[in-house]
Amino acid sequence: MSNPVVVEVMRGARVESRHRGAGAVVDADGAVALMFGEIDEPVFPRSAVKALQSLPLVESGAADALRLSEAEIALACASHSGAAAHVETAAAMLAKAGLDASSLACGAHWPLGEDASRALARSGQAPSPLHNNCSGKHAGFLCLACASGWASKGYEQAAHPVQRAVKAAIEDVTGAALGEDVCATDGCSIPTYAVPLRALALGFARLATGAGLAPRRAAAAKRIFAAAAANPAMVAGEGRFDTEVMRLCGARVFVKTGAEGVYCAALPELGLGLAVKADDGATRAAQTMIATLIRRFLPADGEDRARLGPFAAPIVRNWNGIAVGSLRPSAPLQGLPA
Repeated sequence: MSNPVVVEVMRGARVESRHRGAGAVVDADGAVALMFGEIDEPVFPRSAVKALQSLPLVESGAADALRLSEAEIALACASHSGAAAHVETAAAMLAKAGLDASSLACGAHWPLGEDASRALARSGQAPSPLHNNCSGKHAGFLCLACASGWASKGYEQAAHPVQRAVKAAIEDVTGAALGEDVCATDGCSIPTYAVPLRALALGFARLATGAGLAPRRAAAAKRIFAAAAANPAMVAGEGRFDTEVMRLCGARVFVKTGAEGVYCAALPELGLGLAVKADDGATRAAQTMIATLIRRFLPADGEDRARLGPFAAPIVRNWNGIAVGSLRPSAPLQGLPA
C-alpha cells in the first residue's frame, strides 16, 4: 500500500513539495475514528513513547521514594532543549539517586535549543550527557534502578531489569508484541521497538483513560500527563511545538514528538489516542498532521481553533522574515474545519 500525500508545501500559489504519511485516531476500545495510509505497518516511535517508558518509574513507587517533583517527572518523558532548567533538573534527579552525569549512557550532543547551544558555546564548555535531549528519560531510568535495588551500570541494555520493565509496559499499553524482529537501537542507546500506528494510538487512548490498565498503571499515566500539563516547558522547550501546543491546550492535550517524522498525542477528555508518521521522516509534516488532527477532534471555541490554526498550517518564511508560502494538510486530511 502506498501512503497518501497528506501535507503539501506551498511556495506562493504552487505546490513545491509533498509529504506522504499515515496516521490513526483510535479510542480505548480500539475503534478507529479516523485513519489514513498503512496504520498496521510497524514504525519506530522513538521518543514519542517516552511517557510509556516513564510508567515503571512512577508506578513502581520509585518516583515517590526519591521524592521526584512533578517537573522531574515531566522531564523523564521529555525531548528537551538543553536549557539551564532542563540540565539542572536532570542533574537534580541523578543526585536524588546518589549519581551524577557520569552514570548517563545517552551520550552527549549540543543542546537542541539554539539559545542554549549558543550560551554553552559562549561559555567555552563542551556539551555533556546532561545536555542530551534524552537525559531526563535516562535520569528516570537510573532513579528506577537505584530505588529498585538494581545495578545502575548497563541500565540501557535490553537485558537489564529497567529495560525489561519498560518493554513490558509498552507491550501492555499498546497490545503490540515486541520481539527481537522489531527491535533496534535508539539514538540514546536504549532498545527501540517498531510498533504499528494503530497500536500506538490505542496505547495513548488507554493512557488517557486508564481503560484496560491495572489501577497502579492507570494512576501512573494520569500523574505523568498531569505533570506534563503543569510543566510543558520541561517536555520540550520554549518556542517548540510540543510545549506551545500543550501550553495552549492545557491538560486537554498531551503531545510528544519522536524522531523521523513520528508524533503521538492523547486527548483525555475524548478518550482518543493519535499517532502519525511522515514517510520521509520530516518533522514539519508530522507536526502539521498531528496539529490538524488535534484541531479536528478537540472541542474548541472559535478563539481556540484560531490559535491552533498556525500549528496546522504553518507559514514558510525566508531569511528576511517574509511569508513565502505555507504547509497545508491535503487529501485525505483536506476539508477539515477552518
